[in-house]
Amino acid sequence: MNAADTAFVLISAALVMFMTPGLALFYGGMVRNKNVLGTIMQSFVLLGLASVVWAVIGYTLAFGTDVGGLIGGLEFAFLKGVGMDATGGPVENIPHLAFMIFQCMFAVITPALITGAFAERMKFGGFLLFSALWLVLVYSPMAHWVWGKGWMAEMGALDFAGGAVVHMSSAAAALAAVVVLGKRRGHGRDPFIPHNVPMTILGAGILWFGWFGFNAGSALAADGLAANAFVTTHLAAAAATLSWIFMEWRHSGKATTLGAASGAVAGLVAITPAAGFVGPMDGMIIGLVGGVVCFLGVLLKSKLGYDDSLDVIGIHGVGGTWGAIATGLFASMNKATGLFYGNPSQLWIQLASVAATWVFCFVASLILFKLVDATVGLRATEEEEVRGLDLSQHNETGYQL
Repeated sequence: MNAADTAFVLISAALVMFMTPGLALFYGGMVRNKNVLGTIMQSFVLLGLASVVWAVIGYTLAFGTDVGGLIGGLEFAFLKGVGMDATGGPVENIPHLAFMIFQCMFAVITPALITGAFAERMKFGGFLLFSALWLVLVYSPMAHWVWGKGWMAEMGALDFAGGAVVHMSSAAAALAAVVVLGKRRGHGRDPFIPHNVPMTILGAGILWFGWFGFNAGSALAADGLAANAFVTTHLAAAAATLSWIFMEWRHSGKATTLGAASGAVAGLVAITPAAGFVGPMDGMIIGLVGGVVCFLGVLLKSKLGYDDSLDVIGIHGVGGTWGAIATGLFASMNKATGLFYGNPSQLWIQLASVAATWVFCFVASLILFKLVDATVGLRATEEEEVRGLDLSQHNETGYQL
């Protein structure tokens, strides 16, 4: 084992952990003040729930011995055999426990991303049950397919840090959520104005900071590949920030701080699957295009009339899809080449993985939402929604003014 690599991966795991409270602030600032704590709680509580589910069953389903290309075996259930050396782990240079906890932080933030779609209208109990089931039945299989030697990996699909596993999977679940729950009461009639934009900007900054652990840490070593992923991640976010506010400026005549924050996240999402397969300039192009397509994706919800409260589909769905396709276009390193570097077959593999991810995650999430709705219920009552989730679900208020 390598001490420097171990330290790097543990620090990266801590950075990814910090992203979930950052996401809580990012989302919390965009809702109305009566729902700020309910929204923050949905992210923060997953640090507890998802970590326990991951240690008990999720990790072994994702990274246990491959069973038919579909799921991992149960040899690591309750972290049995996951120890302080590399024995049984996927990589030889770091302790098995270091790899497990790094992947745990991905499992924490992914269901937290979904919460932006149903913000301000889901019961807390239904949310907890859905999240636990989704981690076991959707996230863990996806992680195995892509990173655990499952069928997507065997097919040759490229996903360096989670374009399919994290972003497309959460966006597909978000789409299922808006189908099942419907619109917030008053949607299209009442103003839904972000109550604390500085909070959202702070959250976006924390996400940008933590994303270096997310992407560079996925190299699983303190080496040149990690440095490349770090640089491509930063340049993609920078380019997307500019392209988003340029589009916003042309569309509405003003460049907003909320637009800059959204653009940064769009660029970070877009580069995630490609960060370790493309160079810095190609990464900048991916981010530049990502800011444009995600801005257009957010505009689409008003055209189609669905209520994705905080633009999970427009940013994580559109951005993750573009990033996966762009990987098939621009890949040029780390034993991978894309269309622009002489390997057109990689693009078709990426397209197939995108389609499979969307179909599986949407259908499975739709079934889980229906199941939870039929058992403990999903939607807050009209009275609870009017009072706000802070009081109705948690008996608290975010501000004493």
